[in-house]
Amino acid sequence: MQRAPQEIRTYFITSVTANRRRLFQIDQNANLFIDILQEQRTRSRLQLHAFVVMPDHTHLLLTPAPDISLEKAMQYIKGGFSFRLKSKLNVWERSYDSRRIKDVADYNNHRTYIHQNPIRANLANEPALFPPPPIQSTSQTPCRRTSTNRDPSIPQQSPPQPSEPHPPDPAEN
Repeated sequence: MQRAPQEIRTYFITSVTANRRRLFQIDQNANLFIDILQEQRTRSRLQLHAFVVMPDHTHLLLTPAPDISLEKAMQYIKGGFSFRLKSKLNVWERSYDSRRIKDVADYNNHRTYIHQNPIRANLANEPALFPPPPIQSTSQTPCRRTSTNRDPSIPQQSPPQPSEPHPPDPAEN
């Protein structure tokens, strides 16, 4: 099966824990999820542009590698986390919400949404006060447990640059 051109394969993903359990309120679980994201990035399975880990859900802005479907990339992330968590309970809701990024403005809007999510949830007053994961910093604050911003050790990846307008993706309907 031929995939869409790579420049239109960036997605905003929302994935929710089963029954909205606050799994990521526990540092160890949030750090494990971040480790899974980093592992998939290191294996070149995806480009991770931005992410946030909230107590009961995650938002990702990512581009799967050219040879990997979005579904497979999410299987690596969600399945890898579930496997390593070793929970006897369901970990994730069965599906996830995906929105294909249409252009640079759409990319920037979703990236801002990710960074503002902790503020809307009253977990921080501004993005700069929302601490990064421990792999970036040793500072510990009460809201560190609830989410993370983009890892500054990861080079900033630019948004996709479509060369011309493209037709809507039929999978989005």
